[in-house]
Amino acid sequence: MKRKTLEEFRKILTEKGEYHSDESRLPKRAKPGRWNTFRYFWDCCSIFPKCAVYEAAHNLDTDKWAHFCFHSITGAERMGVPVHIEGWNRLKEIDGPVMFLCNHMSTVETVMLPALILTYKPFNVVVKESLTRLPFLKKAAVHMGLVPIGRKSPKQDLIDMMRASTERLTEQKNSFLIFPQGTRSKVFSHAKFSSIGAKIAERAGCPIVPIAVDTRIMPTRSGKGWFAKAFKDFGPVDPAFDLRCSLGPAIPCSKSKEMHEKCFDWIAGKLEEWGCPVER
Repeated sequence: MKRKTLEEFRKILTEKGEYHSDESRLPKRAKPGRWNTFRYFWDCCSIFPKCAVYEAAHNLDTDKWAHFCFHSITGAERMGVPVHIEGWNRLKEIDGPVMFLCNHMSTVETVMLPALILTYKPFNVVVKESLTRLPFLKKAAVHMGLVPIGRKSPKQDLIDMMRASTERLTEQKNSFLIFPQGTRSKVFSHAKFSSIGAKIAERAGCPIVPIAVDTRIMPTRSGKGWFAKAFKDFGPVDPAFDLRCSLGPAIPCSKSKEMHEKCFDWIAGKLEEWGCPVER
């Protein structure tokens, strides 16, 4: 199967506001196994060394970042996994920066979303600090506008996130992406869905745009031992699940509690529609 280019994908997405794999052209759906896990692992994780190399050569920009991230979509299709993306035409109706809030199911969404969001708007995103420890990757992260959070001091992390996100939303006019769950989880739980994103949106005076993803194709690895710990971000691939991403309607700026509840309800409803576990 010939890989679709990012330019071809963007043309479809901006014209239709959605993208659905042509299942008649996909190969037979792959089976779970080490080889397919490695294939998709490489499609998703190779973005990090590539960004580090291009940063060292002073040749990294957001367009290359988006191209690297797009491999998470084409990699799924190469395994016969249909990709369904919908609702992105809503961004055409919004002027100015927005606060994107997304459920956090696996590492896949952190790699996939830049290719989608950069089609429409410049943005910044909070990432865990451990992803920036490769040589040159910390510089690349700063260059791309990523905000590393160490998770060692929750209070200081919260202060840093509030300051960085508000600055980018109000002064730099960049949109911002946060995963309010903080850590990856199979279950989308109201108890673990932080209101930090809504509070930042209220403070910055911008709308919230919810994003729902179903990335069960590559869950977080569980278990004990050095291997499980070293590769917990990239669990065993299960091609039985489709890759899905839906962007919801903008939630106008109001009181943070009201925005928070509306955002949770929309994401929860979409996940339930897809058969994903939700705790309201």
